[in-house]
Amino acid sequence: MARVNRGSSAIDLITGISLGAAAMYALDPDRGRRRRAVARDKATRVIHDLRDVADKGSRDLVNRTKGTFYEAWASMRGKNVPDDILEQRVRSKLGRVVSHPRSIEVHADDGVVRLSGPVLEAEADRLVNSVYRVRGVHEVRDELERHKEAGDVPGLQGGAGRPGETFELMQRNWSPATRFLVGGTGVWLAMMGIRRRGVLGWPLFAAGSALLTRSSANVPAAQLAGLTGRRTIDFQKDINIHAPVDEVFKFWANFENFPKFMLHVREVTKISENRFRWTVTGPAGAPVSWVAQVTEFVPNQVIAWRSEEGSAVGNAGLVRFQQNGDSTRLTVRMSYSPPGGAIGHAFASLFGTDPKHAMNDDLARFKSLLEVGKTTGNQHQVRKEKLAI
Repeated sequence: MARVNRGSSAIDLITGISLGAAAMYALDPDRGRRRRAVARDKATRVIHDLRDVADKGSRDLVNRTKGTFYEAWASMRGKNVPDDILEQRVRSKLGRVVSHPRSIEVHADDGVVRLSGPVLEAEADRLVNSVYRVRGVHEVRDELERHKEAGDVPGLQGGAGRPGETFELMQRNWSPATRFLVGGTGVWLAMMGIRRRGVLGWPLFAAGSALLTRSSANVPAAQLAGLTGRRTIDFQKDINIHAPVDEVFKFWANFENFPKFMLHVREVTKISENRFRWTVTGPAGAPVSWVAQVTEFVPNQVIAWRSEEGSAVGNAGLVRFQQNGDSTRLTVRMSYSPPGGAIGHAFASLFGTDPKHAMNDDLARFKSLLEVGKTTGNQHQVRKEKLAI
């Protein structure tokens, strides 16, 4: 009797369902052509972005390799590092290990480094140990003024705590070289998983996909999966509109007008003072709704909002309006947490619902509406004089 590989069958089933759903989505008789065109554009953009990341990563890797080689060579030759260069090396370490680096005085003399100035007691030993590890330092003379608390010490006011030097892979943001190496490893593991299939293939594919996603997004794993309190996706857009600031503000402040020129917004309904229900187009055309509250409203200056607790898509945003001669400079900052974190964001992007690019298109239509007096939204022309102000 033939033996059935359950792992392989599961992968085949998932693959079949995915391909079927993709085919239905792309071959829809009404919207299939537009969806295929959008998919081609997105694929081109993804390829361009991957090439850019690979180029930066490879160059960074080569530079780091050269730097490591030259440092090792200089260390083998046993030559002392010039005092001014040694001081610069030590100073470059300060910002990573102490919260008030400008308060620390550094003096180097033939490989002997003297440290002085006020420092928090909790950071002092970490500072000294870090300086000892700087290449070219033979001795560290500790003349630091240790303080348990900042108190009224001028040099210890303000500042932010530093986590100290951490292993590259444990840091929040990775260098281009690390992203390049980890991403390449992820691709290799994913390909191995596809080739092996079966019980071993699925974990390899999952691990490779996770590494590739982590290196591509450059976001911590927990945030990628949406397991932290932080919003996963952040983006900003600046645009200059040739219209007075009061006119731009009035149009933006009427949220009910948004569905007429924002293609992904289906409806905005006012529930009560400063509370609105938003309904937008989600993955595969499914509607997604949430309630947002206006948290700041300063005429001709700023509008800010935040989704309420328990919303399907947690989000927040802020728009600043600034007079720029005869025009208005509009700055839009947004952040949101899609279900599934950044992975969910990537999935939504495949189906044409990437908020970042959707916002770029919406702002272009908003600019046309204010400057030209008309634009195209949701398959029909919209004129400025027909919108409520």
